[in-house]
Parts: sequence; structure tokens; C-alpha cells
Amino acid sequence: MRALAALAVVVVAGCGGGSGERRDGPLEVLERLREGGYVVFLRHAATDHSERDRLGVPLTDCAGQRNLTDAGREQARELGRAWRALAIPVGDVLSSGYCRTRETAELAFGRATIVPALTGIQTEQVGTYAGRVRALRRLLGTRPDAGENVVVVGHIANLEAATEVELEEGDAAVFEPHGDGRFRLLARVPASVWPQLRDRVDATAARASRSNGFARYG
Repeated sequence: MRALAALAVVVVAGCGGGSGERRDGPLEVLERLREGGYVVFLRHAATDHSERDRLGVPLTDCAGQRNLTDAGREQARELGRAWRALAIPVGDVLSSGYCRTRETAELAFGRATIVPALTGIQTEQVGTYAGRVRALRRLLGTRPDAGENVVVVGHIANLEAATEVELEEGDAAVFEPHGDGRFRLLARVPASVWPQLRDRVDATAARASRSNGFARYG
């Protein structure tokens, strides 16, 4: 429950000040995601930092990159299981071309559409850097199809450059798109929160079924 409390603080911070604003906790964020209409930036799951990306190696060559650990792969699977149990609708799943982002997307959601502009950026590559920052801002500001959420699986360098939002590996940032490259941060969600939300919702449903005279099995 500690992570849920932490999420509530992050959500309020993401909503900004002002007494007239609606302040959402984790369950309210879940309900919004269930309705669809949001863009969720997911930083790839946990990686082995003893590995390094080698320059000049094709992105299809995972041996030349920093890759997910076994714990990271399970982190991605657990996120996918939680989202399915929580009935969060998923539309497009967009990913950088790196193996760690693509694998995170595929393990969590079963698919990934590679978007070259999401590939990690280097600040010294001025033209590429600026273009990829603009591309990510456009993605975060683009409204998904009705009843769906778009998931973007990418790198922290891109996210920080485009939004100044910081995330740990496996964490997510939920953005409310306003069109034309404009968006609002709704919440930052630690990876550990999704299974806690699932368990809390399951427990609430179980209590409700017992109160109605029904037992829940399986």
C-alpha cells in the first residue's frame, strides 16, 4: 500500500495547483485509463547495466546492446498481466527499435510497432536530437482512437528531453493529449503499483460478491 500512497502524491503533483482542479488518486487514474484517451509512456523494463550499446551495431542485433534482465522480462510480463486484469484498453503499442524496448512491449502487450523517432537520442546529434524531441511531443499530444490508450515504450533520454519527466526502468507516465503537440502529465506510475492495483480491485470485487450472497471461486 506504500506504493499506492506514493502514486497519489505524484498524481496530485502532476495535476498542478489550483483549488478548482480535480485531484486524482490511483484508483481514479485507473478509471480514466479504463475509459481510454490517454498516451502512456513506458520506460523499458529493468536492464543489465554491465552491458553497453555498441556504436554501429544494427538495432536488430541484440548481442550488441544493453538488454533486459530476467527480472526485467518478468516485470514486463507482470505489467501486461495487471493491465489485462484491470481491463485497461490498449490500442497502438509503439516502440523504439532497441531490443530492450521492443521486448518490453512484446512481453507486456504481445506486439510492438517500431517507430524510428523513438530510438535513443544523443545531445551532440543536434538535428536528430531536435527532431526526435518534436516527434515524441507530437505522439504525447495525439489523441488515441475512442476507447483506447496508446502505449509508447521508449528511453528516458527522449522523455526527459521532451517533457522533463523522470522515470525509473519499468515505470510509466500517463499523459492527457490535447492535440498539436500539447499534453498534460496526469500521473507517474511506479512499476510496482500495477499489480497492487490489480490485487486491490480483485479484493474489492471479492468483498462485493460476498456481500451480495455469492461466493467467488477460482
